Amino acid sequence: MTPLMLVAEDNFTAPGPSIFDFPPLYEGAPSWLTKPVLMAIFGAIVVSALAWSAFANPKLVPRGMQNIGEMGYQFVRDQVARPFLGKDAERWMPLLLSLFFLILLWNLFGVVPLIQIPVASHIAFPIVFAVTIYVIKIYLGVKHQGLGGYFKNMMFPPGLPKAIYVLLAPIEFLSNLIIAPFTHAVRLFANMFAGHLILAFFSMVGFWFLFEKLTPLGAGLGVVGAVMTIAMTGFEMFIQFLQAFLFTLLAAMYIGGSLHPDH
Repeated sequence: MTPLMLVAEDNFTAPGPSIFDFPPLYEGAPSWLTKPVLMAIFGAIVVSALAWSAFANPKLVPRGMQNIGEMGYQFVRDQVARPFLGKDAERWMPLLLSLFFLILLWNLFGVVPLIQIPVASHIAFPIVFAVTIYVIKIYLGVKHQGLGGYFKNMMFPPGLPKAIYVLLAPIEFLSNLIIAPFTHAVRLFANMFAGHLILAFFSMVGFWFLFEKLTPLGAGLGVVGAVMTIAMTGFEMFIQFLQAFLFTLLAAMYIGGSLHPDH
């Protein structure tokens, strides 16, 4: 039992941050080979298989998986890529489409029975994606604007009084190169972490008072816990979709900002 677990009377262990602590899958396995890593690999395989089944042999009139795949493609293209990338949207669709559906599936693992762990609730995974977008952003900015032009456009937006730049330049530097990639990763991580913790709490309340300590008062608390678990599961699924959408939207915005600084 770890010190992060909350222990009450009768040896009851309430869900705490330790529900995110996964040991290696088997004795002697590398320390990194844990359930979240296995689920991350599994999710990537599932997304690849779905993409293959949808687009490997496209028909003029889409049916089945191709129809679903095209609907997903149109959603990401019209709602994420085109607003920020314009004529360059199609070029970046493979990255954005893969990013959206992989994060969405990883998030939905949090409400799948027996899996019940959103992969993005482990900070390492959002960090990898955020750093990847960050590197692409800087590379494209320097490539299309030049090293000096990129930092000039980033720190000194045109059309403002020169005195403002004394305050604005360091703020823009911190915002674009430090705060933006940090919040890009933490926003996804924090929402998945908190949502998983809330679901674990209400499900434990329902199970404990309905099955372990059934009393007239406890039964009422157990019913409340069960009802809240169902309600929060539906709400969490909405948040899981929203966070996948926002992460991909910000990725498109950062890439578009490097390609088209004038916008």
